[in-house]
Amino acid sequence: MSDFSPSRFAPLPDPPYHAVIFTAQLSENTTGYGEMADRMVALAQTQPGYLGIESTRDDAGLGITVSYWVDEAALIGWKDVSSHLLAQKMGKTRWYEHYTLRVAKVERAYDGPEGRG
Repeated sequence: MSDFSPSRFAPLPDPPYHAVIFTAQLSENTTGYGEMADRMVALAQTQPGYLGIESTRDDAGLGITVSYWVDEAALIGWKDVSSHLLAQKMGKTRWYEHYTLRVAKVERAYDGPEGRG
């Protein structure tokens, strides 16, 4: 059985736009993590240039979150929001065993299963 739901996909404009891809392995200490993650999503949604977010986490604690931004200036603005800076610090010192952050410019996007047709 599929877990597909269109609501799990960010409604995005036609490219170009930017994506921040955050992959992280949670540590054993996740106290407060869920609440902070929810607050960061709500805060990101209020930021200029925010387009959407998609996120998933497996049972072993590996998660991938992709946030989408209208341009590089918007994602840099988000990076510097004080509450986000605090969440980053807590992630580094408490919640993440390891993480990788990637920034990409999306030039093409296709939906499926029919793809580009």
